[in-house]
Amino acid sequence: MKREQKVQPEQLDEIIAEEARRSGFSGVVQVSRKEQTLAAAAYGQANMAEDRGNRVNTRFGIASGSKLFTAIAVCQLAEQGKLSFDSKVLEILHELEFPLFNPEITVHELLTHSSGIPDYFDEETMEDFAALWNDTPMYTLRRPVDFLPMFAALPMKFSPGERFHYNNAGYIMLSLLIETLSGMKFTDYVEQHIFRPCGMQDSGYFAFDALPANTALGYIDNGNGQSISNIYSLPVVGGGDGGAFVTAADMQKLWTGLLAHKLLQPETTALLLTPHIHVDEDTRYGYGVWISVSNNEVLKYHVMGYDPGISFRSAVYPANGVTFTALSNHSGDVYRMMLAVEEILPR
Repeated sequence: MKREQKVQPEQLDEIIAEEARRSGFSGVVQVSRKEQTLAAAAYGQANMAEDRGNRVNTRFGIASGSKLFTAIAVCQLAEQGKLSFDSKVLEILHELEFPLFNPEITVHELLTHSSGIPDYFDEETMEDFAALWNDTPMYTLRRPVDFLPMFAALPMKFSPGERFHYNNAGYIMLSLLIETLSGMKFTDYVEQHIFRPCGMQDSGYFAFDALPANTALGYIDNGNGQSISNIYSLPVVGGGDGGAFVTAADMQKLWTGLLAHKLLQPETTALLLTPHIHVDEDTRYGYGVWISVSNNEVLKYHVMGYDPGISFRSAVYPANGVTFTALSNHSGDVYRMMLAVEEILPR
């Protein structure tokens, strides 16, 4: 009988420390297996002006990593019979105006980035996320409806279901569905129905102008070698397409709660984690989650987020039950940290 290979915490500590030293990593890394924390380390500063260092329980923004929360919320409403994945989105949002949108767009297509609607930040054609706020002040964006003037009157990019096209506006639309059908603010819904059942007590959708204690400020390079805060580069409050703040431990609780069916029934959890759409040779997309595959086998389920002053990756590896989370308050890539850890994970 083949003996199960185990992850050695000492080796993990060494690998993480070496990669942090090499890259100048600022943030937190945690590797866990079930209820056991195998490695947890913090580097860099949460607040440069106050010379306050990051700690393993520091909160970080995770940008688009929180699309998973939006997808879970939609799945919960589906379980309650308030919508189906084939529901026509514009029929539910009939009080709002989308004059050029195809009326056949479904919830499934929004979840899988295949709706064809225009995006307020189109990553195929735009590079500077902060440039969005030249015309729309970021401090005015506090609710999903506040984003509509940025995309609701634009023409479709392609027919619904035609292809994958990563789309932030689609998840804004999903948060509008959640508000319409639940009667709650989107952020309140996620905090009450996702964070609370998982015990994610340190996570939330915090406003940049009212951040709680022990939250890392995001930093970007101003082009002159100086690091400045990202508070003028992002919407003041996160929403359906991103912007939650979490700790590494809370992200572990999210994966544990999801896979233990605390949030969704087993069949709905399986649907959320189904590789619904082809992204590239090795990547599929489920509902709010990326799925890496090889020879039709799932290697990992993962989420990621990149914004000015934010870099985030979190993954669960079904073959060995290991979870990985790296949160950074700089725009640098945490991907190499993930790769370094994956090199020593049991296959």
